[in-house]
Amino acid sequence: MTGSTLAPFTADDYRARMERAARAAADAGLAGLLVAPGPDLVWLTGYTPTAITERLTLLVLAAGQDPVLVVPALEAPDAAHATGAPALTLRDWVDGKDPYAATAALLDSGGRFGISDNAWAMHLLNLQKTLPGTSYASLTDALPMLRAVKDAAELELLAAAGAAADATFEEIRKVPFGGRRESEVAADLARLLRGFGHSQVDFTIVASGPNGANPHHEIGDRVIERGDMVVLDFGGLKDGYGSDTSRTVHVGEPTDEERRVHDLVREAQEAGFRAVRPGVACQEVDRAARKVIADAGYGEYFIHRTGHGIGVTTHEPPYMIEGEQQPLVPGMCFSVEPGVYLPGRFGVRIEDIVTVTEDGGRRLNDTSRDMVIVD
Repeated sequence: MTGSTLAPFTADDYRARMERAARAAADAGLAGLLVAPGPDLVWLTGYTPTAITERLTLLVLAAGQDPVLVVPALEAPDAAHATGAPALTLRDWVDGKDPYAATAALLDSGGRFGISDNAWAMHLLNLQKTLPGTSYASLTDALPMLRAVKDAAELELLAAAGAAADATFEEIRKVPFGGRRESEVAADLARLLRGFGHSQVDFTIVASGPNGANPHHEIGDRVIERGDMVVLDFGGLKDGYGSDTSRTVHVGEPTDEERRVHDLVREAQEAGFRAVRPGVACQEVDRAARKVIADAGYGEYFIHRTGHGIGVTTHEPPYMIEGEQQPLVPGMCFSVEPGVYLPGRFGVRIEDIVTVTEDGGRRLNDTSRDMVIVD
Protein backbone atom coordinates (compact mmCIF):
# COMPACT_ATOMS: atom_id res chain seq x y z
CA MET A 1 0.00 0.00 0.00
CA THR A 2 1.18 3.50 -0.79
CA GLY A 3 0.51 6.85 0.80
CA SER A 4 -0.27 10.20 -0.78
CA THR A 5 2.25 12.78 -1.87
CA LEU A 6 1.73 16.49 -2.23
CA ALA A 7 0.80 17.74 -5.68
CA PRO A 8 3.87 19.45 -7.18
CA PHE A 9 2.12 22.70 -8.11
CA THR A 10 3.43 26.13 -7.16
CA ALA A 11 2.03 29.64 -7.13
CA ASP A 12 3.68 30.17 -10.52
CA ASP A 13 1.84 27.15 -11.90
CA TYR A 14 -1.48 28.57 -10.76
CA ARG A 15 -0.55 32.03 -12.06
CA ALA A 16 0.13 30.55 -15.48
CA ARG A 17 -3.20 28.70 -15.44
CA MET A 18 -5.12 31.85 -14.53
CA GLU A 19 -3.36 33.84 -17.25
CA ARG A 20 -4.09 31.11 -19.80
CA ALA A 21 -7.73 30.99 -18.77
CA ALA A 22 -8.10 34.77 -19.03
CA ARG A 23 -6.53 34.73 -22.52
CA ALA A 24 -8.79 31.88 -23.60
CA ALA A 25 -11.82 33.82 -22.38
CA ALA A 26 -10.77 36.90 -24.37
CA ASP A 27 -10.15 34.76 -27.46
CA ALA A 28 -13.67 33.38 -27.07
CA GLY A 29 -15.12 36.89 -27.01
CA LEU A 30 -15.81 36.92 -23.29
CA ALA A 31 -15.20 39.82 -20.92
CA GLY A 32 -13.86 37.38 -18.35
CA LEU A 33 -14.48 34.30 -16.23
CA LEU A 34 -16.29 33.91 -12.93
CA VAL A 35 -15.28 30.77 -11.05
CA ALA A 36 -17.16 29.45 -8.02
CA PRO A 37 -15.89 26.81 -5.55
CA GLY A 38 -15.46 23.48 -7.26
CA PRO A 39 -13.00 21.72 -9.57
CA ASP A 40 -12.32 24.77 -11.75
CA LEU A 41 -11.39 26.87 -8.71
CA VAL A 42 -9.13 24.12 -7.39
CA TRP A 43 -7.42 23.77 -10.77
CA LEU A 44 -6.92 27.53 -11.15
CA THR A 45 -5.90 28.46 -7.60
CA GLY A 46 -5.39 25.38 -5.43
CA TYR A 47 -8.10 26.69 -3.08
CA THR A 48 -10.91 24.57 -1.69
CA PRO A 49 -13.13 26.24 0.91
CA THR A 50 -13.50 24.18 4.06
CA ALA A 51 -17.27 24.50 3.65
CA ILE A 52 -19.29 25.63 0.64
CA THR A 53 -22.15 27.75 1.99
CA GLU A 54 -24.55 30.43 0.79
CA ARG A 55 -21.80 33.05 1.22
CA LEU A 56 -20.37 34.17 -2.11
CA THR A 57 -16.87 33.04 -3.09
CA LEU A 58 -15.93 33.92 -6.66
CA LEU A 59 -12.71 34.16 -8.66
CA VAL A 60 -12.78 36.94 -11.26
CA LEU A 61 -10.45 36.56 -14.24
CA ALA A 62 -10.12 38.95 -17.17
CA ALA A 63 -7.32 39.56 -19.64
CA GLY A 64 -5.20 42.56 -18.63
CA GLN A 65 -6.43 42.48 -15.01
CA ASP A 66 -4.94 40.89 -11.94
CA PRO A 67 -6.97 37.88 -10.73
CA VAL A 68 -9.23 38.68 -7.77
CA LEU A 69 -10.84 36.22 -5.38
CA VAL A 70 -13.94 37.62 -3.70
CA VAL A 71 -14.22 35.72 -0.43
CA PRO A 72 -16.13 35.95 2.88
CA ALA A 73 -14.00 37.63 5.54
CA LEU A 74 -14.27 34.67 7.88
CA GLU A 75 -12.79 32.40 5.17
CA ALA A 76 -10.10 34.84 3.98
CA PRO A 77 -7.35 33.40 6.25
CA ASP A 78 -7.81 29.93 4.73
CA ALA A 79 -7.88 31.37 1.21
CA ALA A 80 -4.67 33.26 1.91
CA HIS A 81 -2.93 29.96 2.67
CA ALA A 82 -3.87 28.37 -0.67
CA THR A 83 -0.88 27.58 -2.86
CA GLY A 84 -2.09 29.91 -5.59
CA ALA A 85 -2.90 32.82 -3.26
CA PRO A 86 0.32 34.76 -4.02
CA ALA A 87 -0.79 34.90 -7.65
CA LEU A 88 -4.06 36.72 -6.93
CA THR A 89 -5.64 39.50 -4.88
CA LEU A 90 -8.07 38.66 -2.10
CA ARG A 91 -11.07 40.94 -1.70
CA ASP A 92 -13.04 39.98 1.37
CA TRP A 93 -16.51 41.03 2.43
CA VAL A 94 -18.18 40.89 5.83
CA ASP A 95 -21.62 39.66 6.77
CA GLY A 96 -24.17 42.43 6.36
CA LYS A 97 -22.42 43.92 3.33
CA ASP A 98 -23.43 43.25 -0.29
CA PRO A 99 -20.99 40.80 -1.91
CA TYR A 100 -22.58 41.34 -5.31
CA ALA A 101 -21.82 45.04 -5.26
CA ALA A 102 -18.22 44.21 -4.34
CA THR A 103 -18.05 41.79 -7.26
CA ALA A 104 -19.80 44.14 -9.68
CA ALA A 105 -17.04 46.71 -9.19
CA LEU A 106 -14.66 44.22 -10.83
CA LEU A 107 -16.81 43.52 -13.88
CA ASP A 108 -17.56 45.18 -17.21
CA SER A 109 -21.16 46.28 -16.70
CA GLY A 110 -22.08 45.27 -20.25
CA GLY A 111 -19.87 42.22 -20.62
CA ARG A 112 -20.55 38.60 -21.31
CA PHE A 113 -18.84 36.26 -18.85
CA GLY A 114 -18.12 32.57 -18.65
CA ILE A 115 -19.27 31.17 -15.32
CA SER A 116 -18.41 27.81 -13.80
CA ASP A 117 -21.16 25.23 -14.08
CA ASN A 118 -21.45 24.65 -10.35
CA ALA A 119 -22.05 28.30 -9.43
CA TRP A 120 -25.21 28.66 -7.36
CA ALA A 121 -28.25 30.02 -9.20
CA MET A 122 -28.75 32.43 -6.27
CA HIS A 123 -25.37 34.03 -6.90
CA LEU A 124 -25.79 34.27 -10.67
CA LEU A 125 -29.27 35.79 -10.37
CA ASN A 126 -28.06 38.37 -7.85
CA LEU A 127 -25.17 39.33 -10.13
CA GLN A 128 -27.61 39.77 -12.99
CA LYS A 129 -29.83 41.89 -10.77
CA THR A 130 -26.86 44.06 -9.74
CA LEU A 131 -25.52 44.35 -13.31
CA PRO A 132 -28.53 43.90 -15.62
CA GLY A 133 -26.39 44.64 -18.69
CA THR A 134 -24.25 41.53 -18.19
CA SER A 135 -24.85 38.10 -19.69
CA TYR A 136 -23.37 34.70 -18.93
CA ALA A 137 -22.35 31.44 -20.57
CA SER A 138 -21.67 28.09 -18.97
CA LEU A 139 -17.92 27.51 -18.73
CA THR A 140 -18.35 24.04 -20.20
CA ASP A 141 -20.09 25.53 -23.24
CA ALA A 142 -17.82 28.56 -23.59
CA LEU A 143 -14.42 26.95 -22.89
CA PRO A 144 -14.92 23.18 -22.89
CA MET A 145 -11.22 22.47 -23.43
CA LEU A 146 -9.93 24.75 -20.65
CA ARG A 147 -8.65 21.87 -18.49
CA ALA A 148 -8.43 19.24 -21.22
CA VAL A 149 -4.72 19.43 -22.12
CA LYS A 150 -2.60 18.32 -19.19
CA ASP A 151 0.97 19.41 -18.48
CA ALA A 152 3.77 17.03 -17.52
CA ALA A 153 3.06 17.23 -13.78
CA GLU A 154 -0.64 16.55 -14.30
CA LEU A 155 0.16 13.57 -16.52
CA GLU A 156 2.40 12.20 -13.80
CA LEU A 157 -0.41 12.47 -11.26
CA LEU A 158 -2.91 10.84 -13.60
CA ALA A 159 -0.46 8.02 -14.27
CA ALA A 160 -0.01 7.50 -10.52
CA ALA A 161 -3.77 7.41 -10.02
CA GLY A 162 -4.06 4.87 -12.84
CA ALA A 163 -1.32 2.74 -11.29
CA ALA A 164 -3.17 2.79 -7.97
CA ALA A 165 -6.37 1.65 -9.69
CA ASP A 166 -4.39 -1.12 -11.41
CA ALA A 167 -2.97 -2.25 -8.08
CA THR A 168 -6.52 -2.31 -6.72
CA PHE A 169 -7.63 -4.61 -9.54
CA GLU A 170 -4.70 -6.95 -9.01
CA GLU A 171 -5.77 -7.32 -5.38
CA ILE A 172 -9.53 -7.53 -5.93
CA ARG A 173 -9.15 -10.43 -8.35
CA LYS A 174 -7.72 -12.45 -5.44
CA VAL A 175 -10.75 -12.06 -3.16
CA PRO A 176 -13.74 -14.44 -3.15
CA PHE A 177 -16.64 -13.36 -5.37
CA GLY A 178 -19.01 -16.34 -5.39
CA GLY A 179 -21.43 -16.38 -2.48
CA ARG A 180 -20.74 -12.76 -1.49
CA ARG A 181 -22.94 -9.73 -2.04
CA GLU A 182 -22.06 -7.08 -4.62
CA SER A 183 -21.92 -4.54 -1.79
CA GLU A 184 -19.23 -6.57 -0.01
CA VAL A 185 -16.96 -6.67 -3.06
CA ALA A 186 -17.61 -2.94 -3.62
CA ALA A 187 -16.48 -2.28 -0.05
CA ASP A 188 -13.30 -4.20 -0.78
CA LEU A 189 -12.71 -2.02 -3.85
CA ALA A 190 -13.17 1.19 -1.85
CA ARG A 191 -10.82 -0.05 0.87
CA LEU A 192 -8.16 -0.99 -1.65
CA LEU A 193 -8.40 2.31 -3.54
CA ARG A 194 -7.88 4.20 -0.29
CA GLY A 195 -5.08 1.85 0.68
CA PHE A 196 -3.30 2.63 -2.57
CA GLY A 197 -3.47 6.36 -1.96
CA HIS A 198 -6.90 7.58 -3.05
CA SER A 199 -8.30 10.32 -0.84
CA GLN A 200 -11.70 10.14 -2.54
CA VAL A 201 -13.60 7.15 -3.94
CA ASP A 202 -16.14 8.28 -6.53
CA PHE A 203 -17.66 4.96 -7.60
CA THR A 204 -17.28 1.22 -7.09
CA ILE A 205 -19.61 -0.52 -9.52
CA VAL A 206 -19.92 -4.27 -9.02
CA ALA A 207 -22.53 -5.51 -11.49
CA SER A 208 -23.00 -9.26 -11.43
CA GLY A 209 -24.94 -11.51 -13.79
CA PRO A 210 -27.99 -9.70 -15.23
CA ASN A 211 -27.05 -6.53 -13.33
CA GLY A 212 -24.04 -6.26 -15.66
CA ALA A 213 -26.41 -5.25 -18.47
CA ASN A 214 -26.92 -1.91 -16.67
CA PRO A 215 -23.78 0.23 -17.30
CA HIS A 216 -24.36 2.37 -14.18
CA HIS A 217 -25.77 -0.33 -11.93
CA GLU A 218 -26.10 0.73 -8.31
CA ILE A 219 -24.46 -1.86 -6.10
CA GLY A 220 -26.93 -3.89 -4.11
CA ASP A 221 -27.38 -7.01 -2.05
CA ARG A 222 -27.51 -9.48 -4.93
CA VAL A 223 -25.41 -12.52 -4.07
CA ILE A 224 -22.83 -13.19 -6.76
CA GLU A 225 -23.22 -16.71 -8.11
CA ARG A 226 -20.91 -19.18 -9.77
CA GLY A 227 -21.26 -18.70 -13.52
CA ASP A 228 -21.76 -14.91 -13.24
CA MET A 229 -20.00 -12.37 -15.37
CA VAL A 230 -19.13 -9.39 -13.12
CA VAL A 231 -18.43 -5.89 -14.41
CA LEU A 232 -16.08 -3.91 -12.14
CA ASP A 233 -15.87 -0.15 -12.70
CA PHE A 234 -14.13 1.92 -10.05
CA GLY A 235 -12.18 5.10 -9.48
CA GLY A 236 -11.75 8.33 -7.59
CA LEU A 237 -9.13 10.95 -6.81
CA LYS A 238 -5.52 10.42 -5.78
CA ASP A 239 -3.52 13.57 -5.00
CA GLY A 240 -6.29 15.55 -6.67
CA TYR A 241 -6.36 13.65 -9.99
CA GLY A 242 -8.70 10.96 -11.19
CA SER A 243 -8.63 7.25 -11.85
CA ASP A 244 -11.30 5.26 -13.68
CA THR A 245 -10.93 1.71 -14.95
CA SER A 246 -13.23 -1.18 -15.82
CA ARG A 247 -12.54 -4.87 -16.08
CA THR A 248 -15.02 -7.74 -16.44
CA VAL A 249 -14.30 -10.94 -14.55
CA HIS A 250 -16.05 -14.30 -14.48
CA VAL A 251 -16.85 -16.50 -11.49
CA GLY A 252 -15.71 -19.92 -12.62
CA GLU A 253 -15.46 -21.02 -16.24
CA PRO A 254 -17.37 -18.89 -18.80
CA THR A 255 -19.51 -20.19 -21.61
CA ASP A 256 -18.36 -19.95 -25.22
CA GLU A 257 -20.72 -17.03 -25.79
CA GLU A 258 -19.45 -15.16 -22.76
CA ARG A 259 -15.88 -15.59 -23.98
CA ARG A 260 -16.87 -14.47 -27.46
CA VAL A 261 -18.53 -11.28 -26.22
CA HIS A 262 -15.63 -10.52 -23.90
CA ASP A 263 -13.14 -10.99 -26.75
CA LEU A 264 -15.28 -8.73 -28.94
CA VAL A 265 -15.25 -5.92 -26.38
CA ARG A 266 -11.51 -6.34 -25.91
CA GLU A 267 -11.04 -6.03 -29.69
CA ALA A 268 -13.25 -2.93 -29.76
CA GLN A 269 -11.30 -1.36 -26.91
CA GLU A 270 -8.06 -2.01 -28.76
CA ALA A 271 -9.51 -0.44 -31.93
CA GLY A 272 -10.53 2.66 -30.00
CA PHE A 273 -7.07 2.93 -28.49
CA ARG A 274 -5.38 2.49 -31.88
CA ALA A 275 -7.46 5.38 -33.27
CA VAL A 276 -5.90 7.82 -30.79
CA ARG A 277 -3.41 10.23 -32.34
CA PRO A 278 -3.04 14.02 -32.60
CA GLY A 279 -5.39 15.76 -35.01
CA VAL A 280 -7.99 12.98 -35.08
CA ALA A 281 -11.51 14.08 -34.10
CA CYS A 282 -12.81 12.70 -30.81
CA GLN A 283 -15.68 11.03 -32.65
CA GLU A 284 -13.24 8.85 -34.58
CA VAL A 285 -12.29 7.04 -31.36
CA ASP A 286 -15.96 6.28 -30.79
CA ARG A 287 -16.44 5.20 -34.40
CA ALA A 288 -13.45 2.84 -34.32
CA ALA A 289 -14.63 1.02 -31.20
CA ARG A 290 -18.29 1.02 -32.22
CA LYS A 291 -17.59 -0.40 -35.69
CA VAL A 292 -16.03 -3.56 -34.25
CA ILE A 293 -19.09 -4.21 -32.10
CA ALA A 294 -21.60 -3.30 -34.82
CA ASP A 295 -19.87 -5.46 -37.41
CA ALA A 296 -20.24 -8.43 -35.06
CA GLY A 297 -23.98 -7.85 -34.78
CA TYR A 298 -24.02 -6.37 -31.27
CA GLY A 299 -24.29 -2.67 -32.18
CA GLU A 300 -27.65 -2.15 -30.48
CA TYR A 301 -26.14 -3.38 -27.21
CA PHE A 302 -23.39 -0.74 -27.05
CA ILE A 303 -25.52 1.97 -25.45
CA HIS A 304 -23.13 4.71 -24.27
CA ARG A 305 -20.30 6.89 -25.56
CA THR A 306 -16.85 5.38 -25.86
CA GLY A 307 -15.15 7.76 -23.46
CA HIS A 308 -14.92 10.89 -21.35
CA GLY A 309 -12.13 13.18 -20.25
CA ILE A 310 -10.54 12.91 -16.82
CA GLY A 311 -8.42 15.22 -14.68
CA VAL A 312 -9.33 16.93 -11.41
CA THR A 313 -12.73 15.31 -11.90
CA THR A 314 -13.39 11.78 -13.08
CA HIS A 315 -15.74 13.00 -15.86
CA GLU A 316 -14.97 16.13 -17.89
CA PRO A 317 -14.48 17.17 -21.53
CA PRO A 318 -13.50 15.98 -24.08
CA TYR A 319 -16.00 13.23 -24.87
CA MET A 320 -15.45 10.39 -27.31
CA ILE A 321 -18.85 10.45 -28.97
CA GLU A 322 -20.37 10.78 -32.44
CA GLY A 323 -20.63 14.43 -33.41
CA GLU A 324 -17.67 15.64 -31.31
CA GLN A 325 -15.26 17.04 -33.87
CA GLN A 326 -12.77 18.48 -31.37
CA PRO A 327 -9.34 17.28 -32.57
CA LEU A 328 -7.18 15.33 -30.17
CA VAL A 329 -4.18 17.22 -28.79
CA PRO A 330 -1.11 15.81 -27.01
CA GLY A 331 -1.76 15.90 -23.28
CA MET A 332 -5.47 15.16 -23.46
CA CYS A 333 -6.55 12.30 -21.19
CA PHE A 334 -9.76 10.31 -21.51
CA SER A 335 -11.28 6.88 -21.12
CA VAL A 336 -11.72 4.33 -23.88
CA GLU A 337 -14.48 2.04 -22.58
CA PRO A 338 -16.69 0.20 -25.04
CA GLY A 339 -19.19 -2.31 -23.73
CA VAL A 340 -21.84 -4.81 -24.70
CA TYR A 341 -24.95 -5.15 -22.50
CA LEU A 342 -27.36 -8.03 -23.05
CA PRO A 343 -30.58 -7.30 -21.11
CA GLY A 344 -31.45 -9.84 -18.47
CA ARG A 345 -28.26 -11.80 -19.07
CA PHE A 346 -24.86 -10.12 -18.63
CA GLY A 347 -22.64 -7.23 -19.66
CA VAL A 348 -18.99 -6.66 -20.52
CA ARG A 349 -16.99 -3.43 -20.31
CA ILE A 350 -13.23 -2.88 -20.61
CA GLU A 351 -11.85 0.58 -19.83
CA ASP A 352 -8.46 2.24 -19.78
CA ILE A 353 -7.47 5.87 -19.35
CA VAL A 354 -5.47 6.97 -22.40
CA THR A 355 -3.37 10.07 -22.96
CA VAL A 356 -2.58 11.51 -26.37
CA THR A 357 1.14 11.57 -27.21
CA GLU A 358 2.99 13.28 -30.06
CA ASP A 359 2.50 10.28 -32.33
CA GLY A 360 -0.35 8.23 -30.88
CA GLY A 361 -1.67 7.28 -27.48
CA ARG A 362 -0.42 5.82 -24.20
CA ARG A 363 -2.48 3.75 -21.78
CA LEU A 364 -2.46 4.74 -18.12
CA ASN A 365 -3.94 1.37 -17.13
CA ASP A 366 -1.95 -1.80 -17.74
CA THR A 367 -3.80 -4.69 -16.10
CA SER A 368 -4.75 -7.65 -18.25
CA ARG A 369 -7.61 -7.10 -20.65
CA ASP A 370 -8.03 -10.87 -21.08
CA MET A 371 -10.83 -12.76 -19.40
CA VAL A 372 -9.98 -13.11 -15.68
CA ILE A 373 -11.42 -16.06 -13.79
CA VAL A 374 -12.20 -15.47 -10.10
CA ASP A 375 -13.48 -17.73 -7.33
